[in-house]
Formats: sequence, structure tokens, C-alpha cells
Amino acid sequence: MSQTRRLAAILAADVPGYSRLMGADEEGTLERLNGLRRELLDPKIAGHKGRIVKTTGDGLLVEFPSVVEAVSCAIAVQCAMAESNSATPEEKRIAFRVGVHLGDIIVEDGDIHGDGVNVTTRLEGIAEPGGICISEDAFRQVRGKVDAEFADIGERSLKNIGRPIRVYRVVPKRPPETQPPALRLPDKPSIALLQFQNISGDPEQEYFADGMVEEIITALSKVRWFFVIARNSTFAYKGRAVDVKQVGRELGVRYVLEGSVRRPGNRVRITAQLVDGATGNHVWAERYDRQIADIFTVQDEITERVAATVEPELYTAEHYRSQRKPPESLDACECVIPALSFIGQGTRAGTTEAEAPCRRAIAIAPNYGQAHSLLAWVLLRGLMWSGNLRTAAQEANAEARIAIGLDERDPWAHLTHGIVLWRMRRHDEAVRACRRALELNPNFALAHACLCMPLAVQGGHNEALSCAQNALRLSPRDPLVGAQASYSMSIAHFAAGRYPDCMASARETIERYPEYLPGHSLLVAAAAIARDTEAAAEALGALLRLRPNYSLSWARENVPLVGETLERSLEGLRKAGLPEQ
Repeated sequence: MSQTRRLAAILAADVPGYSRLMGADEEGTLERLNGLRRELLDPKIAGHKGRIVKTTGDGLLVEFPSVVEAVSCAIAVQCAMAESNSATPEEKRIAFRVGVHLGDIIVEDGDIHGDGVNVTTRLEGIAEPGGICISEDAFRQVRGKVDAEFADIGERSLKNIGRPIRVYRVVPKRPPETQPPALRLPDKPSIALLQFQNISGDPEQEYFADGMVEEIITALSKVRWFFVIARNSTFAYKGRAVDVKQVGRELGVRYVLEGSVRRPGNRVRITAQLVDGATGNHVWAERYDRQIADIFTVQDEITERVAATVEPELYTAEHYRSQRKPPESLDACECVIPALSFIGQGTRAGTTEAEAPCRRAIAIAPNYGQAHSLLAWVLLRGLMWSGNLRTAAQEANAEARIAIGLDERDPWAHLTHGIVLWRMRRHDEAVRACRRALELNPNFALAHACLCMPLAVQGGHNEALSCAQNALRLSPRDPLVGAQASYSMSIAHFAAGRYPDCMASARETIERYPEYLPGHSLLVAAAAIARDTEAAAEALGALLRLRPNYSLSWARENVPLVGETLERSLEGLRKAGLPEQ
């Protein structure tokens, strides 16, 4: 026996699920497989100057004179197989998975052996059905020389191979004429979640990554104003090097969320990026590093964070987009988005600006529940500057009830109704409304922040603080959530008699929203009760500059506190020097 060594381009292919196909229809499967070899595989291999070294029941090993020929042959085979399978029932389809490598081989009596062959067969084993995986050595030779794109899927530890191998998936380029036409965008913000890429080299993390995406899709689906693409539609892109703009066109969505999972040691690192599907620009990106001791807890926590953060980021992105259109061309949803942005400013001017787009949205679409919810919110916020609660409570309550009647499962409708009830001092009902909003969307950060207020007045100080802290954890970068949570915490501290803590939270609220009168009022009362006369006087001056006619009688009628907590706040305002009228 003579042995020689040489460098060679090797291709290995087999049929995943071959045993199942044989078990279901042995004769039919053999007939189809032999026909494919005779009519498709053998001609393609011969056309690319390949030599079939050996075949097995469902696989074959082929040597080529160059890596370019090997990869070009693999692409030609997979494209032809996809076309052939299009007319075959799914349960009878035969698909190949292919691996290609450039490596050292041992040639012995026409057969080939060695490390190069072993690596090739392992690459074939990790390829998707209908897919192609190549080694980094092969990639260096074909880059820029074949009509395909390559997705770097990281280093992989292959069975019985002593060193990790960097692997690339081959994605044949689709001819322009075969691209499907762009789908029409829905009439509300739309998003698709691509499968998170597993770059850890650990196949077990594939399940974790897929599970996380499924959990985030479920969480985002609870946001009623989102259009979320189902997982089955986005799974088709798994393992492909895709253009986000192409995904947006094919799925008919405005935004795409993508990410990756990596597990270094006993930690897991997850990245997530929100991308505008029209421009390819990044809207938001975040990285999460966690201990992996309880992997499911980590999965739940990051799901909550991503779901809660994406919502306000889309508010902002949609607001910028709507600003580029003339006002008369905006639809109802595009009117509501600017209203949300104006509300988030927390200023008198922003509140005033928000009312008009809400009313315009209702005029365009009278059954648009969120427009009614936001109008109720705006009417109540405007009371800080415009007058007594009685002047707007009736309309605000009516708008909130209309929103619930239009869509009982809309978390925004229940939250807004809860705020109306809070302002009307119906705190038991306010708690129930906020809890209902959280039943419908557990990741609704603003609802967590608002629930804190009636809970605190009812004496549930610890639960109230936990709600506010949870809101900040879920959505730490949303200014509306941040201001509401810090104000809610100041109420909880005041109700519990922790006046220095109340002052700190109230100051944080004012720092976020300088014109927010309730924050100033609570700071005045807490400082006076704590006998910090200098801070009380300074806070009272700021309060009266914002609303010169602020008085004890107005506070008695409009501050939504009750009972002993209300009396303490009024006493603090009185000590600070606030006039009766």
C-alpha cells in the first residue's frame, strides 16, 4: 500500500433525518435519493471537477482541485435542491447538509483519510439542513471569489478535533429578480426579532438563545400598540447573514431586534440591538453580563429589561420619523406618538402640546383606544397649571372609561384610569386598575411606578418602594418612568415618615422635570417637617415661581393624598409659609 500526503479541498455531505425518511418510506426514499444523485449531485460535482471518493447510505465524500470549485459546487447543489424540494411535500423532502474544508489529507489506494477529512465531516455535522458550513482555512481561499455571503459563527469545538475551528456559514446570494416585493407596513409600530446568534461555541447555548427570543416576543406582544412578527416567520433567517433592511422589506416591519449570546466561564453575556429596518441605523443597543448560576432567572430578567426598554425607545424613534411628515398627512397612530413624546417632557409646554395630537387622533379614528387614554392623562397633568381637579376630572374619567370600553385588554387604558382614580382619591380602585394593567403587561414599567403611589398612601410602604424600584430596573433610561418612579418613591418615604429620603427622591424628580409641581410641593412639606428651614424656604420659592397662586386651599382640594398623610403634608406646607389662599 502506498501513502502520500497533500493539501486538498474536501466536501462532505449527508441527509439529516435519513433514518426517519427510511422508516416512513424505505423504497420511495431510496428511489428519490438515487434519482437526486444521478440527475443532480453527480452532474454538479463533475461540472466543478470533483472526484467522488466514497459514498455511504445517505452521504458522500468528494475531493476538488480547489476550494473555490468545492464551495461553488456546494452552492449549486443547495440552490438546485431548494428548487427541487419546492414541489415536494414537506414530510418527503430530502435535504443535504454540507461541510467544506481545506486541509492536509492522506491518500491511500484512492481513498483519503486524516485530519482534513475529519474536520470536513464535523463541519457537515453542524450545518443546517440545506446549509453549508466551511472552515476558516476554506473561507480565506473563497472570500470575494464566489457569489455568496459568509456569516462568521465563531469558533466551534468539534468532536474528536483537538483545537477549536472558526466556522462560517455560506449564504448564497439571491438574484434581485427573485426577491419578494416589500410588504406593506402595518398602521402601528412593527418589530421582528431575529434569532440571537450563539457565539459561545457551546451548542447548549443555542437552546438558551432561542428560548430568550421566544420570551421577548411573548413579552412585546403584550404591548398593544406594537405589531410583533411571530417567531416562525423570523426563524427562517436563523444562521443567515442577512441585511436588516431586507428583513424589514420581506416581513413588512419598521424595526428589527437582533442580538447575540456568549458564555465565558460561569457568566453569560447577551447583547441586543434595535435597528431601523428602513435605514439600517441603530436605534438602541445594550449589553447584559450576568452570573449563570440560575440560567432561567437570568433569562427572565433580561427578557423583562429588553421588553420594557424597547417600548420607550420606539416612542422616540417613531416621534422623530413622524416629524418628517406634514401634520395633515399623519394618521391616528402617528398623532399619538408625538403626544407620548410631549408627555415625556414633563413640562407645562409639553403637556399643552400633547393635547392637540390626542384630539386629532380621536377625530381621525374615534375608536382608537390609546388616543382616549392619553387624552385623559394629558387632562390630568394639565391640572397642575390650569386649575382645580373638578374642571377636568369628569372629562378625564370619561376618556379613560371609553378607552377601556374600546379595548379591555389595553394596559395603557387601565393605567390611565388608575391615575384618574388616584387623582380623585379613590385609592382602592386605583390600586386595582394599576394591578390590572400589570396583569396584561408585567413589563409595563410606568404602571409599576404609578402603582407605588396609592399603595404608599394605604400604608404599603415597602411594597410601594419595591414597585418604584422595579420600574427603574425595567426601564432605567426612560425619562417619564424615571421621574414618575422618583416622585412615587418620595410619596412612599413621606407616608412612612422618612423625610430626608423623601427630600432626596423629590429633588431627583425635580432634577429630571424642573416644572413638576407635585415634586416641589412634597419637597417643601418634607423639608419643613424635618426642620430644614433653609431647604424649605428655597423649595417654597421655586414652587411659587412656577405657580404663584399655589395655596393651602388649592392643595387641600387637589393634592391626591388622604387622611393623616394629607394632613401632614398640609402642615408641612403651612410651616414653610405657604399662604392659605
